[in-house]
Amino acid sequence: MKNNNTDKQQKAVRRVKAVKAFGEEKLFAMAAVGRGGSGRITIGLDLGDRSCCWCALGADGEVMARGEVITDRQPLELFFGRMPASLVALEVGSHSPWISRLVEKQGHEVVVANARRVKLISESSRKNDDVDAEILARLARADRYLLSPVKHRGAEAQADLMGIRVRAQLVELRTQTVNAARGLQKPLGQRLPSCDTASLTRADAGHLDAAIRGHAERLLGVVEELTKQIEACDKELERIAKARYAQETGRLRQVSGVGPITALTFVLTLDDPARFAKSRDVGAFLGLRPKSRQSGASEPEMRIGKEGDGYLRTLLVQCAQHILSRRGPDTDLKRWGLGIAAKGKKKAKKRAVVAVARKLAVLLHRLWVGGEVYEPLRKNRPGGALKAAA
Repeated sequence: MKNNNTDKQQKAVRRVKAVKAFGEEKLFAMAAVGRGGSGRITIGLDLGDRSCCWCALGADGEVMARGEVITDRQPLELFFGRMPASLVALEVGSHSPWISRLVEKQGHEVVVANARRVKLISESSRKNDDVDAEILARLARADRYLLSPVKHRGAEAQADLMGIRVRAQLVELRTQTVNAARGLQKPLGQRLPSCDTASLTRADAGHLDAAIRGHAERLLGVVEELTKQIEACDKELERIAKARYAQETGRLRQVSGVGPITALTFVLTLDDPARFAKSRDVGAFLGLRPKSRQSGASEPEMRIGKEGDGYLRTLLVQCAQHILSRRGPDTDLKRWGLGIAAKGKKKAKKRAVVAVARKLAVLLHRLWVGGEVYEPLRKNRPGGALKAAA
């Protein structure tokens, strides 16, 4: 085992040395003297799938060193383990969760930049990895809040969230397969039965002509298998919710229309409810707030921002549609949404759904933080204060 570990370390050293760099030895010498954590050095790290470009700035803002490091655990541990304690800025992306945790373990302070807010990088006329790394370092050195820092969840929560993402992908694949199966019948004047996608089986192709029945059964066989996998995901996610997030998801599921998947996705996506000073901030965080472009007396009506997690936003919109439907019970939230929908025609109904989804996000955060008992018709009951949950 020792020989294997030594070989891996030596390979990591060779991989780090194989990439271009200048000024590294100066930084490593500073680390050898003592890693005091003064924060005078700021490092911008532009993440790539194969390698990451980095740029180190000194206290005076001059470029001390720059180079590349392989996007792999061992080279990154070796590289940042030799660096003096610094402020490291990197963009949010596929690799940013695990890299940010790795860099923090090496004693550095990490700022994860919101890529949508860093227009100096995304809209630059001279965009390349070296320049991007330097811009990240300069923005973090000037004021880290210019990067609109993103907070990543822990490794366990990230693994649990992967189960949510896998289920969403399976549902999307099933929908695409069903749509393909239905669409391929139409040129031949035949149709599959109208039913829910989860109910379609190979037997539903039995009435088709023999020439196309086999093709349809092949697609519907895929639908059957995807349905089995989705049901397995549902059971696994319910087990995770009961084992690790029973209290949080239980509070959210008090609201009619909020099921176990939505509740668990809400908890895992927000991760830490204390990150929001006010519950109203959750609507903006999930991109359910209208954009603003006010200038002088002009303040045009804009669409919602659609920032944040798109899948959770979709789930909240689906919950809002259930709340406003005939199946949804009578609640203050439903009455409020129907009041918006009654002010116009089709567009008013769409605005009502989004408005209810935004207010639902605020309500769920409030229930999560306050631990209160949800009263559906609180405004219509005398003395209807929220009760503390036992």
